[in-house]
Amino acid sequence: MLAIEQAWRAQARARRLANLGFGVLLLICLAVSAKIADVTPSALIAGLPRVGEYFAKITPTLQWAHLFGGVKTEGSFAFWFYRLDSWAWLMFETSQIAAMATLGGSVMGFLLCFSASRNLAPNRLTYVVMRRGLELFRTVPDIVYALILVWAFGVGPLAGILAIAAHTTGAMGKLFAEAVENADMRPWEAIRATGGTWAQGVRYAILPQVLPNFLSYALLRFEINVRGAAVIGFVGAGGIGQELYQVISQNYYEEISAIVVLMIVAVALIDMFSELVRTRIIGRIAA
Repeated sequence: MLAIEQAWRAQARARRLANLGFGVLLLICLAVSAKIADVTPSALIAGLPRVGEYFAKITPTLQWAHLFGGVKTEGSFAFWFYRLDSWAWLMFETSQIAAMATLGGSVMGFLLCFSASRNLAPNRLTYVVMRRGLELFRTVPDIVYALILVWAFGVGPLAGILAIAAHTTGAMGKLFAEAVENADMRPWEAIRATGGTWAQGVRYAILPQVLPNFLSYALLRFEINVRGAAVIGFVGAGGIGQELYQVISQNYYEEISAIVVLMIVAVALIDMFSELVRTRIIGRIAA
């Protein structure tokens, strides 16, 4: 018993030393990163008040007595959101950009993921090429794709759809491939042993296992792409982001806050709707 207790104490001591070493290494890495990025306490102290000043500028001047007045009544909600009809349409356009991009990127990711899976790729070369290709798609930020595609296709939603779809292809392909790699291979082996083709094995052995994950990932990506579609509008790719860029550049402070509030409400509604759809569809498939 004494030998066992001594061995346990030695192992615990080694773990503590290892944790201490990792902690020191992490602190060193953080210090180096802060130095390179010029993140200093003085810079934070100098900048934080300016953030507060900007938020003070974009805060609307609402007045309780006129809160529910008309569009021409200063201090009312209607006066604050005086362009709600056009902003709502642009927000709808943003959601459609995200929906089309998610659909296109998810379809491409679906078509590529099986060849990018270690357990299903026909050979090592195919696996490596497909994995590196997916990395290329998702490594380039979607706003960079948007800058290129706006130059090629002009200002408008098409460039935004293609830009987000390209990035989504890489992200969804990786997630789908990892779901496939975690699938139980026994049904696959049974189908292949009885003479089934590669495509039949994917259809009847792998897809039923991973389809709920695929749908969950696609719906989550749609929520992410709504936010992304708003950002790429800053470079002329359509949607509410283009309008937001204009009001920011012209210092229309109350319009900035109105659009931001509208975006927050819209994204929250989309998140709740996606969660409802995800729960219903995945629950039905699992049943």
